[in-house]
Amino acid sequence: MLMLLTCTAAQAQQKHTISGTIKEKKSGEILIGASAYLLQLPGAHAVTNAYGFYSITAPAGNYTLIVSFAGYAQDTVAVTLQKDVTITAELEQESAKLQDVVVSATKQNDNISKPLMGVQKLSVNEIKNVPVIFGEKDVLKTIQLLPGVKSAGEGSSGFYVRGGGADQNLILLDEATVYNASHLLGFFSTFNSDAIKDLTLYKGGMPAEYGGRLASVVDIKMNDGNNKDYHIGGGIGLISSRLNVEGPIVKDKGSFTVSARRTYADMFLKLSKDSSINNNSIYFYDVNVKGNYRIDAKNRVYLSGYFGSDNLGFGNSFGIDYGNATGTARWNHVFNSKLFSNTSLIYSNYSYNIKINSGTNNILIKSKIQDLSLKEDLQYYLNSNNKINFGFNTIYHTISPGVVDASATSSFNSQALQSKYALENAVYIGHNVSATEKLNINYGLRVSTFSVMGPGNFYSYDTAGNTIATAHYNSGKIAKTYFNLEPRFSASYQLTENSSVKAAYTRNIQNLHLLSNSASTSPTDLWIPSSLNVKPEIADQVSLGYFRNFSQNKYEFSTEIYYKYMQNQIDYKNGAQLRANENVESQLLFGTGRAYGAEFFIKKKEGKLTGWISYTLSRTERKINGINNNNYYPAKQDQTHNIAIVGIYQASKKWTLSANWVYNTGNAVTFPNGKYDINGQTVFYYTQRNAYRMPAYHRLDLAATLIAKKTKKFESSWTFSIYNAYGRENAYSIAFQNDPNDATKTQAVQTALFRWVPSVTYNFKF
Repeated sequence: MLMLLTCTAAQAQQKHTISGTIKEKKSGEILIGASAYLLQLPGAHAVTNAYGFYSITAPAGNYTLIVSFAGYAQDTVAVTLQKDVTITAELEQESAKLQDVVVSATKQNDNISKPLMGVQKLSVNEIKNVPVIFGEKDVLKTIQLLPGVKSAGEGSSGFYVRGGGADQNLILLDEATVYNASHLLGFFSTFNSDAIKDLTLYKGGMPAEYGGRLASVVDIKMNDGNNKDYHIGGGIGLISSRLNVEGPIVKDKGSFTVSARRTYADMFLKLSKDSSINNNSIYFYDVNVKGNYRIDAKNRVYLSGYFGSDNLGFGNSFGIDYGNATGTARWNHVFNSKLFSNTSLIYSNYSYNIKINSGTNNILIKSKIQDLSLKEDLQYYLNSNNKINFGFNTIYHTISPGVVDASATSSFNSQALQSKYALENAVYIGHNVSATEKLNINYGLRVSTFSVMGPGNFYSYDTAGNTIATAHYNSGKIAKTYFNLEPRFSASYQLTENSSVKAAYTRNIQNLHLLSNSASTSPTDLWIPSSLNVKPEIADQVSLGYFRNFSQNKYEFSTEIYYKYMQNQIDYKNGAQLRANENVESQLLFGTGRAYGAEFFIKKKEGKLTGWISYTLSRTERKINGINNNNYYPAKQDQTHNIAIVGIYQASKKWTLSANWVYNTGNAVTFPNGKYDINGQTVFYYTQRNAYRMPAYHRLDLAATLIAKKTKKFESSWTFSIYNAYGRENAYSIAFQNDPNDATKTQAVQTALFRWVPSVTYNFKF
């Protein structure tokens, strides 16, 4: 009898695993971040990974599996758990009215319980309704409306996060690094929203699988394509148009998607009879392609790529073309119900060419940065309370800083700066554990190495920038290796069902550095790797936050404070020569930095009126030996106050109205402190770096979308928008000159780019 009871008790304690994928029913697209949990065991909860996979382990028994995702009707599945089972769920989009009734009653408070801090997700629906310049949906301009994120300038897709520079943001498109994420000098981002499924911004305690940048990670996933039916969609705007085609390769097993976009401002230039205008060119194009195929229940392969290029030219005298190319081949493999693997081979290339024809001077300048990477990520679902991520990443960098080809008649000499090579490796492990019902912890360690390699000459400099030693290394030989440990920790403690406090600590290392004298990134900025003189940048960040949901999760509120200390920060000597300089490292100065602030965010997620308000109070400072008497001074991206208000109103079934208003303190800038005359020429002189401020910036944007027609087979809409609705002339730059009426006085001349920018776009899908 005792043996029978023992066997019965052992059987009752036996555990099994429910695993599978969660998809959208209409298209077959996997859903990232969807929730699955067992109604009878609230702690048995999982969230789908980047490939829609989930895993829940529970004792044998009868359960109800609840599957949900924002904007979709939840699904319930009766499960008899006597062995490991695989359940694939498909969710249908629901009406806003139904969503108000159902989602609020069943939604898991992931934003409350998850230990990660400084994480923001944006849906495509939110992005498409936010008004931006030229009426183009733009993910990078939309994230600038979030707390802790600041615009790099008027209309620019460049951004700063928590005191970091523009180069300290890691931007990933299907795992491939995008080095220059802008078109037309920043007025468009490289990301066509028609091709995007999911965007996650990490600005605080990023997981251990991410590395290589100090400030943030923007992880963008492309659409997989519809594996049920063929569809064509797109839009026609005033200066650009786009087209998207998607459909099944084999129904329910594989799909493809192709998205293309092009501006045609250059076509309007051709209409001019003035040869000085019609010979100019200004346009960009980009293409996103992706395909996937499910080999069997445990194996799926993906192939995706991005190709984009800009062309700016002024007749035959000057031209610049630049662009990105990325490619990612991935293999998903499910070893068993607990172990998931993703293996990726990744290619990334950014290059630019400059052509100059002036008299007898014909010059071509070329530069590029190219990566080839192998990445392995594994996720082990130990049980419902423990998930372990581990893997490795290796990247081979090739950086060609510049090749100058000059014609035989040119007064300039041809020159080729030596290419730089480096091997970047990392291994990581992270553990996400629910220690108690209220306490969730995520901790991990990333171990990274960076090896500077030959062939090439490696220089050492004294404090004055003079070369004191030169060493040559042959191909494959290692000149220097940097080894770093990057610990990560974050935790959340639930005070109530709808509120929690969180804390995080993160160390990040960066070995690629951008040299730029412009206010934001430009196409010709120079990337350099860590070297004998340039050490890896290091950032240690601590943060603390309070999170609260209201009114049955219709409202989310959060506030976070942070402090970031940065080592080996880079600035430039006065009058630094960064272009075509073999000894560019001699022009650099090094020191420390700090950034600290408080962020406030409230978001309304449901109802006719949705949107958010964000406010950031912050300081960003640098302390560089040789600048401002070695004292702390404001970094160029320092903005004390930053406010964004976004509202989206569903006025009727046909009309959606939206608006956003932004305000920020002007960036820190260096203005002249005085002037003197040399042979009749006025020369301005400067003392303190970044001691002045640009004027405060504020702007209102408005948009309205009309659903012109909507049937099961065809949908069309019109979007009307106006950028800078009240016509404020915000300062883009301020230059100084002598007063023409009194040379002893000085005039400050302000340049504003945009007053009002109206736009109209026609969108369609069938």
